[in-house]
Amino acid sequence: MREILRWLARLSPIFVLLLVWEAVALAGLVKPFLLPAPHAVAGRVWHDLASGQFALNASLTLYRALVGFVLACVIGVPAGILIASERWVRWLAEPLISVGFPMPKIAFLPVFMLWFGVYDLSKIVMVCFAAIFAVVAAAEAGTRGVDKFMLWSARAMGASRADVFREVVLPAAMPQFLTGMQIALPVSLITAVAAEMLMGGAGLGGAMLAAGNYADSPGVFAGIVETSVVGLVAVAGMTALRRHLLRWHAEFNPRG
Repeated sequence: MREILRWLARLSPIFVLLLVWEAVALAGLVKPFLLPAPHAVAGRVWHDLASGQFALNASLTLYRALVGFVLACVIGVPAGILIASERWVRWLAEPLISVGFPMPKIAFLPVFMLWFGVYDLSKIVMVCFAAIFAVVAAAEAGTRGVDKFMLWSARAMGASRADVFREVVLPAAMPQFLTGMQIALPVSLITAVAAEMLMGGAGLGGAMLAAGNYADSPGVFAGIVETSVVGLVAVAGMTALRRHLLRWHAEFNPRG
C-alpha cells in the first residue's frame, strides 16, 4: 500500500494537469479544434488500440528507432574508445564531434533522402546519425576516466592490452557507456518520429502528420500520447537493462 501511495504521489502532477485540461475544454475557454478534451483524446487512443493501428504504427516507429540506435551503439562505442586511446584519432575526430554534437541533425534528412531513398533506410540512417554523437562522447569520456592506477597495476602484473581492456577498462567505463546509450535512446525515438512526420508514411509520426493534414486535433493529440507511452516503455526497458548489467556495481549494489 505504501508503494502504491508513493506512485500515486509521483503521478499526481499528471492527474492535476489532466483535470485542469478537461475543465478548460469543457468550459469552452479554448476551441476544441485547438485543444480537444482529454476524454476525446482518450477515445481516439482507445480506437487506435482496438483497431490495431497503434500496434502497427508503434512497431514501425520502434523498428526504425531501435535499429538506428543499435547501429549508433555498435559504431559509437568502439569509436569513442579509439578516440580516447589513440592521440592521432582524437586529434582528427574531436573537432568533428564538437561541431556535430550541437548541430540540428534533422537538417540532414533531405541529404539522406537523396542518398538512401524515401523509405526505411534513410530514416534509420537519420536516427543513427542523430544518436551516435552522444554514444561516442560518453564512450570517450568513460574510457579516459578510468583510474590510471588500475591500468598501471594491471600492466605491472603482466596483463596484456586485451586483458586490460576486458578486465579493467570495460567494467570501469560501462556506467558511462550506458549513460550515453540512455541519452541516445530517446533521441533515436524523437528523430524517428520527426523523420516520419517530415516524410510521411506509416508510423507514429506519419499518423500525426495525416491527422494534422485533415485538421483532426484528437488524432494529433492521440499521437502525442501514444508516442509518450512508447518512449516511456523504451526508457524503462533501458533502465532495466542498466540495472541488470550493473547489478555488481556500487550504483545498484552499494554493499558490494
